[in-house]
Amino acid sequence: MSYLFKPKGYRPLLDLQQTELGITKIKDFFQSNLSSELRLRRVTAPLFVLRGTGINDDLNGTERAVNFPILDMGEVRAEVVHSLAKWKRLTLADYNIENGYGIYTDMNAIRADEELGNLHSLYVDQWDWERVMTADERNIDFLKMIVRKIYASFLRTEYNVSESFPQIKPWLPEEITFIHAEELRQLYPTLTSKERETEFVKKHKAVFVIGIGGALGDGMKHDGRAPDYDDWSTIAENGLPGLNGDILLWNPVLELALEISSMGIRVDKAALLRQLEIEGKNERLEMYFHKRLVEGTLPLSIGGGIGQSRLCMFFLRKAHIGEIQASLWPESMRTECAENNIPLI
Repeated sequence: MSYLFKPKGYRPLLDLQQTELGITKIKDFFQSNLSSELRLRRVTAPLFVLRGTGINDDLNGTERAVNFPILDMGEVRAEVVHSLAKWKRLTLADYNIENGYGIYTDMNAIRADEELGNLHSLYVDQWDWERVMTADERNIDFLKMIVRKIYASFLRTEYNVSESFPQIKPWLPEEITFIHAEELRQLYPTLTSKERETEFVKKHKAVFVIGIGGALGDGMKHDGRAPDYDDWSTIAENGLPGLNGDILLWNPVLELALEISSMGIRVDKAALLRQLEIEGKNERLEMYFHKRLVEGTLPLSIGGGIGQSRLCMFFLRKAHIGEIQASLWPESMRTECAENNIPLI
C-alpha cells in the first residue's frame, strides 16, 4: 500500500529548473569523487539478464522481477535487474580488474512490488560499485575504511551543493558513526529495527549499521539480505556476525533515517555455502554465478549501491523522491502532493 508523509509547512527550496540543475551537479560531482576515492572505473551495465542464471539480485527473496520473452532467442525469458550485485563480481573477473581497483556503473531497475511513497518508487537508479580485495582485507576495519571514503564523498558533495545554492545549508557531521545491529538492539530492546534506526540516526545524523541479514540475539533479523552476495554470517573480530551494512543519514525534511546505501564485503566460498544452508537455498549452487564462485573463478570483493535519486533528494532537501525522478504514482498521491506543495515531476 502506498503511503505519503506530508511535512508540515513544506516549501521546496529550489524551483523545477533549479532542481534539474542541482540533480545534474550532484550526479556529475559525486560519481567523479566516488571514482577517485575508491579507484573505480566506469563500465557499461545491462538493464536485463537471462532468467535462471542466478545473476539477478533477489533482494529479500519475495520481490517479483519484471520479465519478458525474447522472440529471437526461442522465447527464453529475461528479467529486468533488481540490482547488479552479482553481475559486478562477474565483471571484475571478466575484465581482470586488479586488486585495490574496481568498477562503477549506473544501475536502472524496475521494482514492481515497491510500496510507493516519499522514498520508494517503481523506478530505481543507483551507482552500483564493486572493488577487488584480498583475503587479509576481509575484516571490519577494512569495511569501515571504505565506508569512510564514501562518506568523504558525501561531505564534499554537500559542500558543493551549498556553494551552488546558498539557501541549502550543510547538515552532515564531519564523521560517520558505526554501530552493530546487535548493539542497536540492546540499546533499544523494546523498539522495532526501524524505530531503533530512527532514534539512533536522529542523534548521530550519519550512521553505518553493521550486520544486516543475520539473526540477532533475539533470533530476529535487523533487515533482510540475500544469502549470496553480502557476507552477513562471518563472525568478525568484535565477536559479532556480519561484514556488511547500511549507510543511514538523518533527513531533516522528513525527520527520519534515510537509507542511502546498502553495501558490504561479499561472500567467499565458505560464507556462500553457510548462508545458502541457513536460508534453505542450496539449489542455487546449480546456477552459473554460484558455480563460478564455488569454483574460485571470481575475485574476493567489496561492493554496494548508492541511491542516486535518494542522494539528490537528501542534498536538495526534497520531501518526495518524485521531485527528483519521473515515475508513476497513484492519482490520489499526485493530488495530495499538489495540495501540500510537493511538485512531482
